Amino acid sequence: MPYKWSEGKLIERKYSPSDVLRILESAEIDFVNLQFSDLLGRLKQVTIPSYKFNEESFKEGFNKLDGSGIRGFSTIEDSDMVLLPDPNTFAILPWTREKNKTARLIADVYTGMGRGRLKRDPRYIAQSAERYLNDKYGMKSLWGPELEFFVFDGVKWDTMNPYFRQSYEISSNEAPWSNSSYRAGFKDAYYAVPPIDSLESYRNTVSNYLSSFGIIVEAHHHEVAAAGQIEINIYQDTLTNTADSILTLKLVAKTVAAEMGKVATFMPKPIYGDNASGMHTHISLWRGEENAFYDPLDEYAELSQLGRYFVGGLLEHSRSLAAIVAPTTNSYKRLVPGFEAPVYITWSRANRSVIVRIPAYYKRKPGHKRIEYRTPDPSCNPYLAFSAILLAGLDGIDKKIDPGDPIDEDVYKIPPNRRRELGIKELPRSLKEAVEELKSDHEYLKPIYSSDIIDFIVDKGEREYLKLQQIPHPFEFEMYFNL
Repeated sequence: MPYKWSEGKLIERKYSPSDVLRILESAEIDFVNLQFSDLLGRLKQVTIPSYKFNEESFKEGFNKLDGSGIRGFSTIEDSDMVLLPDPNTFAILPWTREKNKTARLIADVYTGMGRGRLKRDPRYIAQSAERYLNDKYGMKSLWGPELEFFVFDGVKWDTMNPYFRQSYEISSNEAPWSNSSYRAGFKDAYYAVPPIDSLESYRNTVSNYLSSFGIIVEAHHHEVAAAGQIEINIYQDTLTNTADSILTLKLVAKTVAAEMGKVATFMPKPIYGDNASGMHTHISLWRGEENAFYDPLDEYAELSQLGRYFVGGLLEHSRSLAAIVAPTTNSYKRLVPGFEAPVYITWSRANRSVIVRIPAYYKRKPGHKRIEYRTPDPSCNPYLAFSAILLAGLDGIDKKIDPGDPIDEDVYKIPPNRRRELGIKELPRSLKEAVEELKSDHEYLKPIYSSDIIDFIVDKGEREYLKLQQIPHPFEFEMYFNL
């Protein structure tokens, strides 16, 4: 991770292979976890004794990966792969400092026999998107995600025999259904303070641990949902680095929760009747030190014409993008009216009822000008999601797609007939609907996405939707048993 604080300033941090080797020896590191992501966005790792590392390790990598065991990577007849560690991702795992001291390195995945990068490695897709932006447009992008997730005291579920029994149970001493004297009502815990907010110490510990990885937390707080929903915002960074940071944050969040006897989940909608978890993503494009989205002469939002075209691309492709940035059946239980989730395909300034918002906290602050895309949720693979978002926006720039007039009123309260008059469309209502959109609208992804990656996303979505559709839901007994 590329940042650290020094003398009150945020400066870029870089590690060379020799830096890593020196720290492994001086800090007496016993093991190194080589980490990477599968296509679903789940972190994977293999542990290597530290003495196995030398200068050649960062040139030749480690031949330790059977790609057929990783979802979406390869078939069994061509599965030998190499993990090449990225020295700039080095960090000592803060929860191993007392015993079996362990560091981590994120690795790039290579195919065997010197055939180059694995094209299905999500990190490769993200790196390719960054190169495409630089080579074709002469720009770089910065990304600032806001991760919402739940921390529960415990969760139990029983789906081992779907023929006759399905259930789940969530325990949270903050929940409206708990016996605690200090609890918030549904949708009433935003910015709560202790003792109603029981997770301040948890968030502080997560933030401190993240600093060990060079990840800077800008702010954290309790979110709207009562039963332990929190938000952690991390400092903006380049596309691949930010995706690395999200996977690291998930690892840290779950590890700290386990240490405290709790569980953390990035499932978007675990609780009926309360807000769900999103991952609002802030994006800006830069030419050198110039923010390409900033125009001080624009009276509405100080947003440049290029920025408007980028918004136009997001709106144009938002229905197919949903399959990548909201990739689970549970995602579409979040994307419904009434819970502050984006549903309607339009844009505005400082309006949280739209899918694209232009934050308007300050005037004449070019460093702050950005676009907030509100559709993603934390179940997505950030490497794939950020790359797709970027490509949709760039398609808007290439084709000069006009986003139309902004909507500055609460879209949820606009009557359906007037929404139709205004041409406001809706996001897909299900994962099946989203993947159908992706099947017919994916040309904008082709500069980076191969057809087999798109096929993987579509096939996964269709299978998961069909599986869920086939199993009776417990609430259907309430609705239909006595018909």
